Amino acid sequence: MTNHDEAAVVRPLTLAWVGRQLEAGERVLGAEALHGGITAEIRRLTIGARGGGTRELVLRTFVDVEDAGDGLSREAGALALLAGTGVPVPVLVAVDPTGAHCEYPSLLMTHLAGRPVLGDEGLEARVPLLARQLVAIHALRPAERPPGYTTLTTADTVVIPKGADAGAWAAAIDVIRGPAPSCEGRFLHRDFHPGNVLFDVPPPGTAGPRITGVVDWTATSWGPADLDVAHCSTNLALLHGPEWGLRFSEAYGEAGGVQAADPSGRLYWRVRDALAFSEEVHLVSQPWREAGRAELTTRFVEERLDAYVTALMDAPV
Repeated sequence: MTNHDEAAVVRPLTLAWVGRQLEAGERVLGAEALHGGITAEIRRLTIGARGGGTRELVLRTFVDVEDAGDGLSREAGALALLAGTGVPVPVLVAVDPTGAHCEYPSLLMTHLAGRPVLGDEGLEARVPLLARQLVAIHALRPAERPPGYTTLTTADTVVIPKGADAGAWAAAIDVIRGPAPSCEGRFLHRDFHPGNVLFDVPPPGTAGPRITGVVDWTATSWGPADLDVAHCSTNLALLHGPEWGLRFSEAYGEAGGVQAADPSGRLYWRVRDALAFSEEVHLVSQPWREAGRAELTTRFVEERLDAYVTALMDAPV
């Protein structure tokens, strides 16, 4: 087996497990590390057939990640559920959620065309597509609901950036001191953002972009639609500027999505998600820099987060 870099090397037990999932006469020809994830190792595998053709699979491996088995079991269940729904997702090939056969918990799935697009160019066309895709996900009504959502951030764990608007952050922290607003449950991706959405971006002058895939379903949950909307909004605000975080919520409504009826409820979820980013700005921004957004230093992203939190506290919802 050939590989493009050291990070692409597939461990022996895992390679043997992958081999057992292949069709007769197929073998792994090569592996390439895919960058951009925070918690998982992701590799694209080139599979050769006896007749000379090839296809590609994707291997996701969690190394020393707490609750990896739960995440991979959720993803496997989500991919099975979403098959045939119109939501573009990989096809599940196999999963080893506990690492019983591989060195570490792993999941094997088909490879989808397209790529995440994190640059500013063409954003105005992509935001409505993201919103419509999220509305379609929230419209799903599975016979068996996934586990309920969790939120880890508390008023005491928020990390206020250096030089931030102290008044705005104090007011934002006060918002999440109260109980979570009641809500109608929805099927949630729970980590929906531009880095987990694949686009086919055609050359200038041709048809506009289209979504070819939604990936990383390890946090699939049941809860308020506002959670997914808020998470994508924060990502857009940090990637492209606070105004795009505010714009996504509008686009979701324009696409037919329903958020909390009470403005205070909508504010609660947006603020809670934004404050959660304060605890992991470095972790979140590093994959963006690796993807080519070198200007998104930790400090720069902190400043954008401050501007977004301030905008949330000033803007009508």
